[in-house]
Amino acid sequence: MLRKRRIQSILYTLLLLPNLAFANNPQAGEVITLPTKAFASKPDVSNIHVSPDGKHIVSLVRVDTADKLGTAINLYNFETQERSFPVFVEDKKFVISDIYWANNNILLVEAKFASSRQGTPITEWHLMKFDLRDKKLKPAIPNSFMERLRYIPNVRSNVIDILPDDPNHYLLQIAGHEYSGEPSVAKIALERGGNTHYIQPAQTDIFNWQTDRQGNVRIAIQEKDAVFTIYHVPVGEEDKDDFEKLWTFAAFSEEAVWPIGFGQDPNELYVKAVHQGYDAVFKVNLASKERQLELIKAKEGYDVTGGLRYSRNLKKVIGIGDWIWDEDIKAFRDAIDKALPDLDNYIVSMSEDENNYVVLATSDTEPGIYLMGDRQKKVMEVLAYRYNALTPEVLAEKKPISYKARDGLTIEGYLTKPKNAKEGQKLPIIIHPHGGPITFDDDGFDYWTQFFANRGYAVLQMNFRGSYGYGFDFLKQGIQAWGQAMQDDVEDATRWAIKQGIADPDKVCIVGASYGGYAALMGAIKTPDLYKCAISFAGVTDVEALVKGSRNFTNFDVVKKQVGDDYDQLWENSPLKHAKKINIPVLLIHGSKDRVVRFDQSEDMYDELKDAKKDVKLVELDKGDHHLSNAEHRLTAFTEMEKFLQRFL
Repeated sequence: MLRKRRIQSILYTLLLLPNLAFANNPQAGEVITLPTKAFASKPDVSNIHVSPDGKHIVSLVRVDTADKLGTAINLYNFETQERSFPVFVEDKKFVISDIYWANNNILLVEAKFASSRQGTPITEWHLMKFDLRDKKLKPAIPNSFMERLRYIPNVRSNVIDILPDDPNHYLLQIAGHEYSGEPSVAKIALERGGNTHYIQPAQTDIFNWQTDRQGNVRIAIQEKDAVFTIYHVPVGEEDKDDFEKLWTFAAFSEEAVWPIGFGQDPNELYVKAVHQGYDAVFKVNLASKERQLELIKAKEGYDVTGGLRYSRNLKKVIGIGDWIWDEDIKAFRDAIDKALPDLDNYIVSMSEDENNYVVLATSDTEPGIYLMGDRQKKVMEVLAYRYNALTPEVLAEKKPISYKARDGLTIEGYLTKPKNAKEGQKLPIIIHPHGGPITFDDDGFDYWTQFFANRGYAVLQMNFRGSYGYGFDFLKQGIQAWGQAMQDDVEDATRWAIKQGIADPDKVCIVGASYGGYAALMGAIKTPDLYKCAISFAGVTDVEALVKGSRNFTNFDVVKKQVGDDYDQLWENSPLKHAKKINIPVLLIHGSKDRVVRFDQSEDMYDELKDAKKDVKLVELDKGDHHLSNAEHRLTAFTEMEKFLQRFL
């Protein structure tokens, strides 16, 4: 196996990274307990992209030295073999959220930071550019353009098209052109002195624009009162404001039709819509009067997930997500899978001619290997390991499971047992509901799960009703259902694990983040005798306040549609109201600058529990966000969880 041989990367010598104490080659049956930092560190390497001409590669790397802790941009030149680290952030105020190539010479760098506008906590999103020629980091939006805005919007990084056929410009969706909050589309010059100008003015209630492969704005998406309307935008200047309505549907409706991209033909639009109860991919000809949806891909029993795959070299759509229908590309992908068996292999970047490519190979026990390939030479070489300290030999397998909820609904999930678990052994177990809640757990690598398993705990994850991927009816059952049947599914998973002889009933703890944190606290309230402890990271404790906190945002109506607008009912389903019912130890962890779930949600819960003389601890991550973007915060959170579990489980 690649990891057993510890192949030296051709790109990353990890000069900036400390050597963590771990065993490379444990003996058969030997269980290695890794340092907490091995799991709590941010990825050693992530976001790898090859330049359009294939001459450079860029990535984000973890920096952990005596005088620096944070994230750096790593730039490598294949011709000169020169490596540089032009940008470094401490992941405190600023966090680099994305990097990608605008052209062969310029990188676009997206960064975020917590802020407030008129008393409302928000996230600011900025866009910078790094020029390889002068080696300088500059604002990606010209100052002259920013000075013309009526107000400065908090989101200034929404690139909707890098315009591959026009390397001197990109298209940016940005508000501030009008006094209203809706965005316009501007064509932004990358070179000094270039022509930056608007190509699409803002329109009432339209929050998103999409382009075709020729760089023309062709789709407008409007939302008003939780009703969405999809418009076709004509290309001709004389008809620019004469939008044509394509589809109208309510939020979370079975009638939804969501555009996901164009083919090379500017009238060939691909969309996702419900087919026989599940999300499927269709194609529609915008030039036709009927606008008939032609089914392209459906998956029996599951939603089709993933984005549209387009080949600029072949000038056509080649697939959706991991499903490829183009025979040549499919043969290429099959060759990669043959070379890297037993791994899920994703092509994450390609050069413009699609000869040079980057593959991320991963699995439940492989955190990720980045490889660089050359299609002409038919070779691949290891670039880097995503988590250098985590190897398949020490990680635990994740097995699919399913169980029946109390009303007969089948719920799928995953069970991870520690490597030293014996057949039939009853294990201390972590019940681990996911966040979202409209998302899902899959069979891939999960650093939380692996950390718990390495500490000797089994981990049970369940895709409760309301999770995405299992069809419209399954998703719909999670709408305005917080603390109800969704919560019952979590409880039923716990009882299933006990009944199956997997879980030691005296050693069960419920742990979750965000919505999962909410579910952990509700579990402690609704079934006080089922769990021995509960951990909530950035969990929602006051659902009413969560919804009302969206009042100043454009998605307020959609939030009410999803979570609910009966405030009495929302308060009834809030852990904060029922804090006195909790009789087990509780650990609350929350970032003070969380802009998804505000810190005061955990702070208020702590105060209520403390006043009721409950066993509770609150860990405040100073200036921390919702995603543990800072390495120190991540280590603090994992260290606190480990101590808490050792004490109570």
